[in-house]
Amino acid sequence: MKHLLIAAGLLSATAAFAADKPQLTVYTYDSFVSDWGPGPQVETAFEEVCDCKLNLVGIEDGAALLSRIRLEGENTDADVVLGLDNNLITSAKETGLFAPHSVIAEYNLPIEWSDEVFVPFDWGYFAFVLNADAVAPANFRELADSDTKIIIQDPRSSTPGLGLLLWVKAAYGEEASEIWAGLADNIVTVTKGWSEAYGLFLEGEADMVLSYTTSPAYHLIAEEDDSKAAASFDEGHYMQVEVAAKLANTDQSELADQFLQFMVSDKFQQIIPTTNWMFPAVTPANGLPKGFETLIVPQKALLFEPDQAATEREQAISEWLSALSQ
Repeated sequence: MKHLLIAAGLLSATAAFAADKPQLTVYTYDSFVSDWGPGPQVETAFEEVCDCKLNLVGIEDGAALLSRIRLEGENTDADVVLGLDNNLITSAKETGLFAPHSVIAEYNLPIEWSDEVFVPFDWGYFAFVLNADAVAPANFRELADSDTKIIIQDPRSSTPGLGLLLWVKAAYGEEASEIWAGLADNIVTVTKGWSEAYGLFLEGEADMVLSYTTSPAYHLIAEEDDSKAAASFDEGHYMQVEVAAKLANTDQSELADQFLQFMVSDKFQQIIPTTNWMFPAVTPANGLPKGFETLIVPQKALLFEPDQAATEREQAISEWLSALSQ
C-alpha cells in the first residue's frame, strides 16, 4: 500500500508538472497527425525546445480547416492553423482572424514568397497516381476520352480537390466546363479528404487517384515498392504551397511565433519529405532523401496568384458541380 501511495503521488506530481507547462494548440489536417504523418515527430521535436505541450488537432482535410476556423471565430481553441494553402490565403485573410508573423527564413520554393501572415512549410505538384505498368493519359482530354476510373476529393473540404479544379481552370480557362463534362463519367467517387481517396485507390477501387507527383516516393522509400507512378500531363501541373499562421486572438502569441519559426527550421523540415511526402519549403541540410530524384518533373508549372485563386474558386466549383449533376 505504501508503494502504491508513493506511485500515486509521483503520478500526481507528474500531471501537475505537465499542467504547469503552456499548451499550444495547432489545428491541422488528419493525415498530418496520423501515426505515419509528420505529427508525432513534430510534437516530440518541438516539445524538446519549447518547454510546452504541443496539442495537434486533426480536422479532416485542408479546406475544412478554414471552415472550422470561420465557424469558431474569435472563440476558437486554435493558436495556430497548419494546412491551408496558397489557394485559400486570400479567403483566410478576409476572416480577419489571423495575425502577422515574425518568421525569418530562406525558402527553397519555385516561386518568390513574401507573405506577411502565412508561412510556407512544404510544397508540391498535384498529379494523378496510378500503377506504373498502366497506360497513363497524357492530359485531361485524353483522360476524359478514356475509360480510366478516377477518385478525386471534394473541393469544398479538401485542398487537393480545390487544387484539381484550379488546375483544370488554369490549363483550359473558359473550356474548363467542357473538360468537366467529359470527366464526369470517369469519376468513381468524390471523398471529403485525401486519406480516404488514396486508401480507396490502394484497395483497387479505381485506376487513378488525385494526389501529388511526390506520392510514388512513399511507396519507393517506405515500402521499397516501385509499382506506383504519377502521370505526367502535357498541359502542366498545378502547384500547391501549404502554409501555417497564428490566430490573432491566441493567448500564446510568443509560443505560436516560436512554433512558426521552428516550422522552417532543419529539425522540422527534415521530417516533411518522408512523412508528409512533399517537398520541404526549406531544403534540409542533408538534402532530399534518395528516391526523390526519380519523381516526374512537370513540363510546365501552373499557378494562380492567391487573389486570382479566390476569384476563380466559386466559378470553378460551380462548373464542377454542374458537370457532376448531369
